[in-house]
Formats: sequence, structure tokens, C-alpha cells
Amino acid sequence: MKSIARMLLLAALLPLAMGMQGAIRSPKSEVARNLDIFNSLVKELQMNYVDTIDVEKAINTAIRSMLNELDPYTEYMPLKEQEDFKSMTTGEYGGIGSYIRYTPKGTIIAGPEAGSPAEKAGLRTGDLIIRIDTTDVKGWSDSRVRSLLQGVPGTALKVTVDRPYAGPDSIKTFDLVRAKIQMPSVPYYGRLTNHPGIGYLSVTSFTDKTAQEVKEALEALKGGDELQGLILDLRGNGGGLLDAAVALVGYFVPKGTEVVRTRGRGVMDEKVYKTTVSPILPDTPLAVLVDGGTASSSEITSGALQDLDRAVILGSRSFGKGLVQSTRQLPYDGLLKLTIAKYYIPSGRLVQAIDYSRRNADGSVQRTPDSLTTVFHTAGGREVRDGGGITPDSLVEYPEVSRLTFNVVRDDWAFNYATRYAATHPSIAPAEEFVITDSIYNDFKASIDPEKFQYDKVCETMLGQLREAARLEGYMSDSVSAEFDRLGAMLKHSLDRDLDTHRADIEPYLAREIVGRYYNNRGEIINSLPGDPGVTKAAAVLLDREGYRRILSPKQ
Repeated sequence: MKSIARMLLLAALLPLAMGMQGAIRSPKSEVARNLDIFNSLVKELQMNYVDTIDVEKAINTAIRSMLNELDPYTEYMPLKEQEDFKSMTTGEYGGIGSYIRYTPKGTIIAGPEAGSPAEKAGLRTGDLIIRIDTTDVKGWSDSRVRSLLQGVPGTALKVTVDRPYAGPDSIKTFDLVRAKIQMPSVPYYGRLTNHPGIGYLSVTSFTDKTAQEVKEALEALKGGDELQGLILDLRGNGGGLLDAAVALVGYFVPKGTEVVRTRGRGVMDEKVYKTTVSPILPDTPLAVLVDGGTASSSEITSGALQDLDRAVILGSRSFGKGLVQSTRQLPYDGLLKLTIAKYYIPSGRLVQAIDYSRRNADGSVQRTPDSLTTVFHTAGGREVRDGGGITPDSLVEYPEVSRLTFNVVRDDWAFNYATRYAATHPSIAPAEEFVITDSIYNDFKASIDPEKFQYDKVCETMLGQLREAARLEGYMSDSVSAEFDRLGAMLKHSLDRDLDTHRADIEPYLAREIVGRYYNNRGEIINSLPGDPGVTKAAAVLLDREGYRRILSPKQ
């Protein structure tokens, strides 16, 4: 089958190369010859191969193999795979308006959106989906369940769930009507409770609705008392539409400012993007939060604001995606998303971290080392570098997550406790006031079964290895063995003690899960802001006007 895919790969490459603008075209005779070979090969396989061949699957495999050799962002999508892509670019889909996710028990409701059909019908986070209409979906993956939940807005469906902690009446059936779901790009904006002069704006994606959502948020934040500064949170924002990024930057810089330019293969394939509107907040001090999940359009936004000396960038280095994709319609409703250009932000730098055209001998790729990056300069003369994402002006140190905390979250101990808590508590304090009390934390500890809790017993494992090495090397005397026993007793796990030791690390995750049951994603964000190291540091930078100006000034 590998040889089949290889031949199909060649055939798939030829028509693609013919259709690319500016590509070097093969002679017509060469194209015709290879297409003739391909057609003959498929005929022979269909007529004479010993087993039946799924030609569509083979061609799709060949196409994907070819595109994987280019970059991870160039993709072929048959019609049945295009719905998720359209949802990403528009933020819209037809469905019930709830996150779902797979667990060892099956697919569960993981968070109904506020005002969605799922929330209105009464579905709750933690509900195990067991039937959709007449189809039994117990044990199904989340992708298979999603395919049944999504559909044409206005169509009806029944969802049957098994509700945890509901006693003998745990099986419940809900009647829903699918709606056009608009996923917000701005899940929350507001003033910080501990610093009312500082605004906060979270942007999680760049769709065709983002510019309007951000505009409305900025107009609202601008009203009332003086806005001393704004925190724009782009952490975890994987990007989206380039035009949306340009529009967002335009709310902070003068009309007509260049934000980005894209360059394709040909000399005529350069396009310059400038802001087209008057700014909403032209002078308000601005801090932008980024991290390793900040990519693409998010990097255009943060990078342009950095290059224009319009904002202080805080956090950790961004992802490093400087490639632009566009879509092309293919026969039989196929869709090709392909990389057509690279983008360059105002200083002239390219933030792409990996050059996919230069692969290692084994086909692997790696990030451009810092030693090979080039120095560029912002509008005010500050040094910035290309080739590895956006490097923050000020790094934010986040506490290291312990293995115990990781296991609490990974194995759903916090998630399951929050589900139980919500089943027995009709209401909680407002999101900004809710805290994990001693009573709640002790109850959470009691909910964890020590026999089922999965420890990563690193110390115990390493001590055992050291003990065995000492035995093999001949050092295992009675006194040495006694010392090993004593050290082993000191390093022995106590779940109760460890949960107390790591309480400060676990509490934010537990609080987020509980608050989310009552106030959705918006409430989770509100509750997390006071203890967020990035937000705390960004607010401090904005409130220190002299320090803010110093960061944006060239080093002498």
C-alpha cells in the first residue's frame, strides 16, 4: 500500500503545482505523461489487485502525506471535514452550545455556554451522555458524539444523560432545539476589582466577529471612571483571521498605521495591511499578555504593538507562527488550506520559529536557534529579534505545577468534586468573592480515595534504584541498608499531608471548577484574576507610569 500511496502522491502533487500562482510549471508533456501513468495505475489496481482497494482513502492518504512534507498548516479537507474549519473562522456552528469531552466512562457535558440550548434545557457539567435521539452512544468518543449533537439550527433532538450524584433518578432525558451558536472571541472584559482603574480584556480567537466584539468591549471599558491602563490577554489564543488582528491593532494606533505585510513566492505577491479606523484608546497605557499558546494572528497583534512601542508585552515567548494560509476550492467540494505567504510585522521581522523548507536528514524540523536570529528595531529604536515568536519585554514567572497537583487535575479529582459540590449546593457566592474555605478543602480531601489516587512515586522509585545499585556494587552492609530504610520512611508518601502541602497550588484549579458550574467560563475568569501572576504583574507595570515609559524606551 505504501507504493500505491507514493504513486497517488505524485499524481496529487501535479495538479496542485499547476494551480499555484507563480509556481514553476512543468512542461505540458511531462504533466500529461505523469497523469496518464497515474490513471493507468489506478485502473490496473481496480481491475487486477488481489483485494478490494478503497481508492478514496488511498488518495486522501497520499495527499496528506504530500502536504505533511510542506508544513503542518497546509491541509486538504473533504466536504465532511470542513465544518470544524468553518467554525474556527466564523465562531459559528449549529448545535446545542456546550463543550463536551471524553473520559474513561464515556463522553460528558463539560460546560454549557450561557444562554445556549444546552443550558436552557438543563444539561449540567458532568452529565454522562448515553443516548442521542434513539442512538446509544455509551462509550463513544467525543468526536463521534459531536457529529450527532451538531446539525442544522432549528432541528430538534433528545439527549439522555446519566447525572452523577442524582440518586435513583440519575437517568434524565432533555428535549433540545439546535441553534446557531456563536462562540465569543471575548469571553470576558471588565475592571480589576483590586485596581478599578485597570481594565482587562480577554481575546481567545480571531474570527470575523472579533473586531466588533473587541470594539464593544473597549467602548464599555472606556466609559465611567478614568481608565488608567488596559490589560489585553492573548494567552492561549491560537490565532485566526489576519484581518481581525489588523482591526484590533487599529483600536490603539493612528489610522493608516502599517500593521503587517505579507510576502508570497513572487515579487508581486506582497500585500501591506494598514489600520483603517480611528483608534478608540490612542493613548491609554497598554499591557499585552502572551505565552507559548499565543500564535499567528495573536502574534501579529502583540508583535505589531511591540514594534510600534505601543504596548508592553509580558509573559513568556509566543509560539512562533509567521505563515499565512488561504483556502482554495477543489473539485467535488474539496477544500485546500495552503500556506501562501509569510508575514512581517512593522519592524520588518518574521516571527516564524521553524523553517519547514530546511529539514534534517531524517525529515524532522527544529526551531531557529537564538544565535541565528537577526536584530531589528522598534519604532523608537528598541532591539527586537526575529525567528522565534514574540519575546516579552518583561517575563512572568508562574509557579511550577507539582506532580501531585497535575494528578489531581489530570485524573478529574477536582472536576468530579465540583460536580458533587454543585449537586448539593444550589448557589455560591459571586464569582469574584468565592474562595475555597477550610471546610470545602477538607471535604475535597475526604472525597479522594487513597487506593485509587495515582501517585508518581519518583522519590520512591529512584531510592529503590539506588538501593539496587548499592547492592550490585557491594556497598549494601547492614548499616547502609538501615540508612536506606530510614530515608525510605522519610520519603514515604502521605496523601493527606501532601494535599495540605500543595493546597495553594490545588486551590485555583478547584475554585475554577466549582465556579464554572454556576457562572460558566466568564465566572471562571473573574475568579482567577486576583491570583493570576500575569495579571498582577501587568497591573503593576501599568500603574507605574515611569517604569512603563522606561520599558518602552531604548536602552542607553
